[in-house]
Amino acid sequence: MNRTSLFLSAGILGLMVLGVLFGMGIQQKKEDPVPDEKKMKLLKDLTQEEKRVILQRGTERPYTGKYYQHREEGTYTCKRCGLPLYRSKDKFDSGCGWPSFDDEIPAAVKRTPDPDGIRTEITCSYCGAHLGHVFAGEGLTEKNIRHCVNSISMDFVPAGEPLARNRAYFAGGCFWGVEYHLQKREGVLDVRSGYMGGEVPDPSYRQVSSGNTGHAETVEVIYDPRTVRYEDLAKLFFEIHDFSQLNRQGPDVGEQYRSEIFTTDDRQQQMARRLIEQLKDQGYDVKTRLTPAGPFYPAEDYHQDYYFKKGGAPYCHRYRKIFK
Repeated sequence: MNRTSLFLSAGILGLMVLGVLFGMGIQQKKEDPVPDEKKMKLLKDLTQEEKRVILQRGTERPYTGKYYQHREEGTYTCKRCGLPLYRSKDKFDSGCGWPSFDDEIPAAVKRTPDPDGIRTEITCSYCGAHLGHVFAGEGLTEKNIRHCVNSISMDFVPAGEPLARNRAYFAGGCFWGVEYHLQKREGVLDVRSGYMGGEVPDPSYRQVSSGNTGHAETVEVIYDPRTVRYEDLAKLFFEIHDFSQLNRQGPDVGEQYRSEIFTTDDRQQQMARRLIEQLKDQGYDVKTRLTPAGPFYPAEDYHQDYYFKKGGAPYCHRYRKIFK
């Protein structure tokens, strides 16, 4: 059963209209998402100066920021939503007067052409907080990239202290079902359906459904590591889909429905690999790919919280206990 058939069989007028639109080849325009109630609960109250920089895309005075000459080991997080952005190992002194980094945590930062037509703005990929600008080709480090970030846009978590927020990315067939099960896990703060793993920037559902973009239907999981471990989320991911199927999940067939874990750091990579080896030792034929995370593109709004809006339960994702 394909998605259009699901829309028609549901008998809900709005979904029928969407099915007709897909059949006609009409593509719904994707807009920048407005923070929903779940996301708003995660966002920190800001001072007036923080609002000026973070929300109104301002700039703090050079050489004055708290983290300009900061040397401590740890993780720099978004001031507005608390998600990790940069690691101290990627920080360097560019002499520009603002904190500089030559790499970001995978999937943490979004790049957008600046209205001035010259620069590229960088924002938090989750909450949209303005961070600063990114520059290439300056030859300051081997990576030849400089993220010029306002100190006021960030907080800092010293090495050895737990993060209050983190993210994980899982692809296991139709993102509606994966989203449904992960949303119910204690410690999960938000889940967004979207696309990852391909080459086409900001693709539409129609493009991904063609199977020609390289993207997989993927969910982004925002969670509290103090309440739920990454290992627990990864185990749940394996227990809600058939990871032995190659490029499909039940009736949904195509590379966009593949089983894949996109990791944001070495720890996630090692944990996911260990679980895959454990499953193989238990006799399972595991087809799940393990890949460093890349840009995550949220899906159209009607895909978000699909089963909670529609009612019912996933048609090809069911929980079964696998791990001993």
